Amino acid sequence: MPAASDPQLSSLGASIEDLARRAAELAQGLEGDGASEPAASLFEVERSLRMAVRSLDRARRTLPS
Repeated sequence: MPAASDPQLSSLGASIEDLARRAAELAQGLEGDGASEPAASLFEVERSLRMAVRSLDRARRTLPS
C-alpha cells in the first residue's frame, strides 16, 4: 500500500473512533433507562470498533516508507 494511503487510513481510524464513541454513548443512555440487553450489545459493538482501530493502527505502522 503506498504511503499516500496513510492519510486515508488515518481518516478511516478517526471515523471508526467516532462510531465507537457514539455507540458507547448510546449504550450508556440505554443502560441508564434500564435496557441492559441492548446496552450490552452496543458496548460489544464499541469494543469491536476499538479493536478495529488498533488493527488499523497496526496496519499503518507496517506501511512501507
